[in-house]
Amino acid sequence: MQVATAEEPVSSLQEEVGKLFQAHHALVLRTAWRVAGNATDAEDVLQTVFLRLLRRDASLPPLDNIEAYLQRAAVNTALDIVRARRDHAPLETIPAREASEPASTGGQELHQNLRRVVADLSPPAAEILALRFFEGYSNSEIARMLGISAVRVAVVVHRGRGKLQREIRRYQGVRR
Repeated sequence: MQVATAEEPVSSLQEEVGKLFQAHHALVLRTAWRVAGNATDAEDVLQTVFLRLLRRDASLPPLDNIEAYLQRAAVNTALDIVRARRDHAPLETIPAREASEPASTGGQELHQNLRRVVADLSPPAAEILALRFFEGYSNSEIARMLGISAVRVAVVVHRGRGKLQREIRRYQGVRR
């Protein structure tokens, strides 16, 4: 993506971002929804990601892989929303599902609890887990996207999976 320079009119940049929006808004919205868990937050993420792109500093180098950039931006922005939501309702205050509660409601609640667990991780770990489990990328794909080793991704995924499993057991009332 080229960015507008001092000589280029701002409308040129707006047109370019508009074309990017048309081409990639579904990817950003889908990614945000998987991470944030609801359409309203996903729409907020969509707007935020493209506004940031529009306001991107012209002195920065062009983006090599716009899809990877937009997907990472969607993951990180959605995680910010989940973290903000978590700050208003700490995980410890959310009761475990009762045995008589319908599975569909419990499943939604479990997903929200798991999103909060991911949001509690460090930003790099949360991003890796979101790309792995919410977006379905392989460890090697994530390593290429983030510019880190596949071994590092595997370690983060292993540790994160353990935390998620502990949360599932806690949610189900299993003590270990």
